Amino acid sequence: MTIGTGRTLTWGFVVVAAFGAARSAIAQTGIGTWVRQPTPSMPGTMTMTVQACCNGGRRLIYHFLIEKKETVLTVESGFDGKEAPVLIDGKPSGETMAIKLVDDHHTSTVLKMNGTFFGTSNATLSPDGKTLTVLNDFSSSVGGNPAGKSTEVWMRK
Repeated sequence: MTIGTGRTLTWGFVVVAAFGAARSAIAQTGIGTWVRQPTPSMPGTMTMTVQACCNGGRRLIYHFLIEKKETVLTVESGFDGKEAPVLIDGKPSGETMAIKLVDDHHTSTVLKMNGTFFGTSNATLSPDGKTLTVLNDFSSSVGGNPAGKSTEVWMRK
């Protein structure tokens, strides 16, 4: 995956880890390490580590390669629907994600770049807590991701 200088990497998948508010035991299943399953439109390996933080929210840490360099994307969200900044290698990217926990198995996220809306992501945690499925709907191409709908599947490591 190639990203031009000055452009950020935008992933709707951040919502996949939103399952974690300390509301029930099943909610804790989002914590841990996840591996995204590659597809023809999204090749390559990507991992996500989900940690508890933010008064019942989550810290999402993604590791992936851009131009043969490991890149780390981080977002800390209270999962209350408020915008949270997305950092790339510790630096602000201009992107925000407003992640909201719908229930123990569903999240909804609104994505913005420099204050402008560009998409949504909705995630579902499987009943056994081993698979996260994310449905992305981007209204415009941002950060190397094409506009349109896509599906991501993440497996617990």
